[in-house]
Amino acid sequence: MAQSTSEVQVDLDLRSVKAQTPLQRLFSTTGTWVFVLDIVLVLVFIALSNGLFASPRAVESLLLSSTQALLLALGMAMLLGAGFFDLSLGANLVLSSVVGGLTIKAVTGPKLDDGSFANIGLAITLGVVAAVLTGVLFGLVNGILIAYLDVNSLIATLGTMGIGTGVALLVGGGGDVSGLPRELQKNFGQADFLGFVPLPTLIAIAAAVALWAMLRFTKFGLVTLAIGSSRSATERAGLKVKRHILALAGLAGGLAGVAGFIDISRYGSTAITGHTSDVLGAITAVVIGGTLLEGGRVSIVGAVWGTLLAVILQTGLVVIGVASFYQLIAVGVVLIIAVALDRFRARRRSR
Repeated sequence: MAQSTSEVQVDLDLRSVKAQTPLQRLFSTTGTWVFVLDIVLVLVFIALSNGLFASPRAVESLLLSSTQALLLALGMAMLLGAGFFDLSLGANLVLSSVVGGLTIKAVTGPKLDDGSFANIGLAITLGVVAAVLTGVLFGLVNGILIAYLDVNSLIATLGTMGIGTGVALLVGGGGDVSGLPRELQKNFGQADFLGFVPLPTLIAIAAAVALWAMLRFTKFGLVTLAIGSSRSATERAGLKVKRHILALAGLAGGLAGVAGFIDISRYGSTAITGHTSDVLGAITAVVIGGTLLEGGRVSIVGAVWGTLLAVILQTGLVVIGVASFYQLIAVGVVLIIAVALDRFRARRRSR
C-alpha cells in the first residue's frame, strides 16, 4: 500500500511541471535565435546598401557562397557530435577539387569544331566521382589516425591539413588547375532553379535534410551522440565505436569532396590558396548554431542558420564597402562569441 502511495506522489509531482508550448520550445533552441539574428542582419545590410543586398543577384550570390560552407559545416557538426574535430576539411576540399579538375581535363578529349569537347559528359561524371572519392579517402585516413591509432583529432587533422595542401600543390604542378570546360559552369556551377536558387545549393540543402533525419531517426545518429556523451560507456555497451568514428570521418570527407567539385564548377578552376579559413568558418557555424564542442549534442538546423550568419556578415560587409581586414576581424569576433556561448551552454548543462 505504501508503494502505491509513493507512486501516486510521483505522478502528482510530474503533473506539477508545466509543459512548454510549441512556441516556447521553438525559442528555447539556439538555432532559432541565430535565425532571428540572420533576419536582423539582412535587414540592416538592406538598409545600409539602399536595397542592393536584397536584389536577386545578391541573393543568388549569398546562397551560392553558403553552399560550400554549409557542406563543410555539416561534416564538422557530425564529427563534433561524437566529440572530434577535423581541421583538415579545407585542405580536403582543395585536394578533392584538384583531383576532380585534373580528371575532367584528362577525359574531355579534343575540342570539336563547334568549340565543345568530345567527352564532356563522361569527363564531368568522372570528375564528380574522383572528387568525392578523394574526399572520402582523405576522411578515412583521418578516421584511422583518430580511431585506430588513438591520435588526438586536433593533432591528426592539423597534420593531414598540411599534407593535403602539399599534395594538392604537388599533383597540380605547384599552382591551380585552370582551363576547365565552360559547360561545367554553365550546366551546374552557375545554373539555377526558379531563377535565383543555385543548383549546388539544392545539393547542400538535401544533405542537411538527410543528416537531420539520420540524427533524429536512425541508430547511426543515436550512436554518434552516444559517443560524444561518453565514448567509454558506448564501448562498454558493445557498440563498434572505432568503426563508427571511421564512418563519420569518411562522411565528413565525402561532404568536403562534394564541396571541392562545386568549387571548380563555380570558377572553372581550383583555388588552392582560397580556403585557408574555411575550417574556422565551419566551426563557428556549428558551435554558434547549438552544437556542443565536447560532443553529445548536434543541431543541423542550427548549423544551417549559423552558416548563413557567417556568410551574411561577410557578404554584407563587402556590399557596403567595408575593407577585407575588417571582415576578418568580424568573423574572428563571431568565432569567439560562438565558443563563449558553447562554454555557457556546457556550464548550464552540467548543473
